[in-house]
Parts: sequence; structure tokens; C-alpha cells
Amino acid sequence: MLTRKQYELLVCIDKVLKSTGVPPSYDEMKDALNLKSKSGIHRLITGLEERGFIRRLPHKARALEVLKMPENLREEVKGLVPAGKKGFDPKVIEGDFKLTAAEPVADSDARSSLMELPLLGKIAAGTPIEALRDNSRQIKVPPDMLGRGEHYALEVEGDSMIDAGINDGDTVIISRSDTADSGDIVVALVDREEVTLKRLRKRGDSIALEPANTAYETRIFGPDRVEVQGRLVGLMRKY
Repeated sequence: MLTRKQYELLVCIDKVLKSTGVPPSYDEMKDALNLKSKSGIHRLITGLEERGFIRRLPHKARALEVLKMPENLREEVKGLVPAGKKGFDPKVIEGDFKLTAAEPVADSDARSSLMELPLLGKIAAGTPIEALRDNSRQIKVPPDMLGRGEHYALEVEGDSMIDAGINDGDTVIISRSDTADSGDIVVALVDREEVTLKRLRKRGDSIALEPANTAYETRIFGPDRVEVQGRLVGLMRKY
């Protein structure tokens, strides 16, 4: 999954490459996406590169190659879609969502003790991306993984938490909470747009979202830019 801005930038780069054979400049991309600074473009390009959608060609200034486009690319968004217009409309896990308590799964004696949780979608363990909320999917987990309160599950996408034992493709179990202690691994909503799984560090009046992979940088935000949406309490993995 891509954020709206990542999606728009990818479409912009692909369109300009196909029409001119040369990728747009950072200034052109900034103007096309209506961003205030080129640092935002750099972040978006890094995210697209980490996700395998583009490649920066070495030893060449301004050289980008589009490797793939999203599978759900629709005809009406093959041109750049401005924010707020009809077109690509991702959903995020909003801070006020309601979840029901986990219920026992009683379909057989062997599995009667399992609990069923909503699997809400994918969450990035790299560059933040939206996590699509999908209440139709469920996952069965052992009850001893859960404490009191509401829980939900998310699929991890990315490798920035590998040194904490969280791999791409893992399923994390999250206890719904809007608070966390410094050092907790949390689901964080950044600027009410991007959802990410990171270790939270409190630094005075600032919040740091810290990866567990030296290939990624710690991001620091003002406290009003980050909302905690849950704390990691368990992990499931398929081999």
C-alpha cells in the first residue's frame, strides 16, 4: 500500500517519463504535488524506492526509473489527482475507531480456546504508509497473548523493525491504547495521515519514532503530530 502522496508522485514520475523520456526535477515534483519543500519529495522518493516502485540510477543526476505501478491503478488516476479530488482515497485507522472484545472460536474442541480478532490490514515497519481497515477479516490467536481491553491485528510490511524480531510478513497483535511508555513499540498515527509501527521515545516535549534497523532514521515530531493507537503485545509468524 502507498500513501496518497506517494501514489500521486509515482503517477507523476511515470507520466513525465513516458511523455518526455526524462524524469521531472525535484522542483517540478514539488509543484505538481503542491508541497512546500523539496525535503518532502525526498522522503516520498525514498519511500517509493524502499517499496520497490522506483529505482534511483547511480552516478546520474535526477535519474529515476519506474519499476512497477500499483495493481489497483485506475483509469481516472493515471493523471495526477490533487488532494481532496475524486480519485485515490485511502483510509487510515482513525483514532476513534471502535472494536469489539475478542470472542472465543468454538468451531472444534481443539480450537475452542482460540480468540478471534479483527485483522485490519497492513502496517509499514519502514516508511509510514496507510493501514487499510478491513473488518471482514479475522485472525485466531491464543488467549494467553491477550490482556484486558480491546485488541486488533495488523500485517507487517517492511523491514525497519527486524532487530526487534519483527519481520516483513509477520502479524502483530496490538492492544488498543492512546498512551504508551517510552520504549514501547506502538502503532502511531502521524499527522492523521500515516500509520507506522515503531518504538516510541519521549524526548522532552518531542516524540521520537525509532526503527530497529540501522538502515532507517529515527523521526522526531512535536507531540501534537503523533497519536498512539495501540501497543504491541504479541506477534505471529508463518514459516
